[in-house]
Amino acid sequence: MAKTAETIALTLPRKRDAEMRADAQVFFEQMQSRRTVRDFSADPVDPEIIRLAVRTAGTAPSGANQQPWCFVAISDPETKRALRQAAEEEERAFYNGRAGEEWLDALAALGTDPDKPFLETAPWLIAIFAQRWGVDADGRKFKHYYVPESVSIAIGLLIASLHSAGLATLTHTPSPMGFLNQICGRPDNEKALILLVVGHPAKDARVPAISRKGIDEILFWKTAP
Repeated sequence: MAKTAETIALTLPRKRDAEMRADAQVFFEQMQSRRTVRDFSADPVDPEIIRLAVRTAGTAPSGANQQPWCFVAISDPETKRALRQAAEEEERAFYNGRAGEEWLDALAALGTDPDKPFLETAPWLIAIFAQRWGVDADGRKFKHYYVPESVSIAIGLLIASLHSAGLATLTHTPSPMGFLNQICGRPDNEKALILLVVGHPAKDARVPAISRKGIDEILFWKTAP
């Protein structure tokens, strides 16, 4: 027989519609200002902010509540240097043929290239791993469910939390990323998804002049007549 889940009372205060709209508008305006940054300051960032942001990420929903994620926060200069060297090796292969012309044309407007100095300049890097399976106390493997979906939601919460705290981020995704397991000392059941660069933007930081899709392009209603 299936086990009966233990439950606790839900605490979620009911708000009036006007209050909910106001809160949603404030959060939208805050997140609307979020931009991916490639020019970082070397100014330090309190590790407690990183810890709290990762705690926020850890509140994400996940398949069967298995929480199949791991976050490695890196500030050590030697480790950051090793990550940069490994990432740039993969990036050079990417830009020199692995990507293909169509992909490179899509990136051209963003001004990206194989050089990734921000991996050493920014005070923090957060390597984010998806746990493809779990291991119980007896060393036996067990399946994790909806892993990419679960970890992606957690990453979104992490980025939102860091932006809310006033920090800039960059979702760096060199491919392949196997070197992250080696450098970060993570086991084989974990797959690196993103190397998140975190810090204050440089004083002269600039970002591409891009736009986001309008609400009518991304939201479609199916309501009762």
